[in-house]
Amino acid sequence: MTVDVQATRDVVDIITGGWRAQALYTAVKLGLPDHVEAGRDTDAELAKATGANEQGIHRLMRLLVAMGIFEGSGSTGYRGTRVSAALLEGPQSLSDMCLLYGEEFYSAWGHAHHAISTKSSGFEVAYGRSFYEYLGQDVATARRFQLTMNAASMFFHQVPEVFDFSGKKVVDVGGGGGHLLATILGATPDAEGTLYDREHMVPKAREHLSATVGLDRAEVVGGDMFQGVPAGGDVYILCRVLAGHDDEAVVGVFEHCRRAMAGSSSRLLILDRFVEDENSSVLPALWDLHLLMTTGGEHRTVDRITRLLSRAGLEVTGTAELPMETTALICTPRTT
Repeated sequence: MTVDVQATRDVVDIITGGWRAQALYTAVKLGLPDHVEAGRDTDAELAKATGANEQGIHRLMRLLVAMGIFEGSGSTGYRGTRVSAALLEGPQSLSDMCLLYGEEFYSAWGHAHHAISTKSSGFEVAYGRSFYEYLGQDVATARRFQLTMNAASMFFHQVPEVFDFSGKKVVDVGGGGGHLLATILGATPDAEGTLYDREHMVPKAREHLSATVGLDRAEVVGGDMFQGVPAGGDVYILCRVLAGHDDEAVVGVFEHCRRAMAGSSSRLLILDRFVEDENSSVLPALWDLHLLMTTGGEHRTVDRITRLLSRAGLEVTGTAELPMETTALICTPRTT
């Protein structure tokens, strides 16, 4: 029997992917990107700065250099790369994403067999409660999750390019920390907005909107989108808030938005990832399975979301592609 060496290599590359992810997580946990950026470029200096074992640092950095996270060596000195720069502390840092994925989400994926066999959340098996319950009870993780969402929102600046918000009252439903609404209002001086999210998100959102566009243009309202949404908006936005909930709950949110609209010229703007059952690429399929691990939710196809919109009296009248496998669906109240 002939051994397929390439197939063996492919399998090894796939099954060691978790090890690579944990190596990167460990680097971020130790603050290595910031230490190297600050000029601590030897194993000894990094070990002293982090309190870690010098030989352990050497072996970790050897792998991280091979992965392209850093350049150089323990003898010539380590240097940062474009990848390590993305992990430096700062507003757009991906460091919180690495920490969240390396801790809570990694634990959830440890129960992948259970989640796929029962179609229930791996996170709930790992932590004994749902992901959203956990966020409501753990302030530090909730903050990390919000920062992760913000850092992964490279498409926000393009949203005003695919939809005209001029003169509109914008209601961002489930708007989190306020970054999307601030981006829209910053690009559209004659628009005003309302951010609507759960009570524990209100302080952070108010702080961010106050510092960016001012609370004279943006109000923050606490509440539950499954119970209702603020009335009188010209544009309602649902950005990455639907995937963790079942179809009936999603239809309910659509119905709340439809009833709250100021008039027939109002629009619902859905910004989300959608999967394709035929010829899918890896990342959307991976994000979808990740939802099963964390919330028990799923990404939907555009056809499926269109059917749910129709049940709420809405129809898709326009689409636009955004970065990070995100699609904008522009939805209009159905007149017949």
